[in-house]
Amino acid sequence: MIRSLCNQLRNRLQTGVEVSEDRPTVSQVARHAGVSVASVSRVLNGLPATEQTRAKVLAAVEELGYRPNAHARSLKVRRSQQLAFAVADVGNPVYVEMMRAVEDEARARDYRLLVSSTAQPDDMLALLDSLEHGYADGLVLSPVRVNADLVAALRRVTYPVVVVGTVPADLDIDNVRTDSAAGVGLALTHLAEQGCRRVAFINGPRDTVPGAARAHAFEDHARSLGLDLDPALRVEAGDFTLAEGRKAASALLEGTTPDAVLGANDLLAIATMHVLAERGLRVPRDVAVIGMDDTELADVTSPALTSVDLAAHDRGGAAARLLLERLEDPDRPSQRVTIQPRLSVRGSSDLGSARR
Repeated sequence: MIRSLCNQLRNRLQTGVEVSEDRPTVSQVARHAGVSVASVSRVLNGLPATEQTRAKVLAAVEELGYRPNAHARSLKVRRSQQLAFAVADVGNPVYVEMMRAVEDEARARDYRLLVSSTAQPDDMLALLDSLEHGYADGLVLSPVRVNADLVAALRRVTYPVVVVGTVPADLDIDNVRTDSAAGVGLALTHLAEQGCRRVAFINGPRDTVPGAARAHAFEDHARSLGLDLDPALRVEAGDFTLAEGRKAASALLEGTTPDAVLGANDLLAIATMHVLAERGLRVPRDVAVIGMDDTELADVTSPALTSVDLAAHDRGGAAARLLLERLEDPDRPSQRVTIQPRLSVRGSSDLGSARR
């Protein structure tokens, strides 16, 4: 009984309409008007919207006989002055750097930042649902896995959301991404130019957005550069962590000793360096190593880690600015920002210096 009442209250807060199966919903009004749910919500709450959007929404409201819940609507128009930031692993250095950038932008505009760890897809869905209650005014989201349920939930939200990472082309949402495929190409080209032919790749799970993108990019660039395509040179770690990286590197080196190893992130690359050292192999003289993300950890390894800079700080800052702009101008067209990577060459791949 209590659970049923809570679900009803949640639905009222989400849609701003009395719960009744024979009454139209905000989503139905949005579809009828040909606008987003967020636009309908703004018009009904008396917030700024274009005259064209306002006319479409009001016409749809009249035609469908929609009646909003005045109490729930009053709750929705209040600003919390809080922004939410959600990532899969709050301890990952990439997300820490991204969070710093989001927080800097938020603080400059007198917003507080709430950080959530959403390791599982259900965690992300629960967060999207809970934010409808208004404890944050908008969300910067960096999901590792993007599935149909998440995309459907993002289409339904009534508050501003910016996604950092790759999203479907038809998802009308503000988006910031980096061209990690180009980053893989930079790393492999650098290794090929130094004479490496047997380049191994330690990836994270391929059912993740970065895992899938980097796996495809490695295959494409390795083929175009004429590198060895031996399947034994490709290993998939259970996660993008040091512990899983050690397991993957150990499995790789049981069967072969490559000229170089590209890790799909810095943690996997650093784990590989540790395993190589344990086996008496020198970096880069025996095996060169490159990571991706160019986190602060890259400078504290010995030798320092060459890494593909995927601009975590820039991505976080860009996402925060898009979110704040959306709060000011909710009817502007969605924007997609792509940040190009660059290669930071350090000692772990500098074969010229190692051989002198």
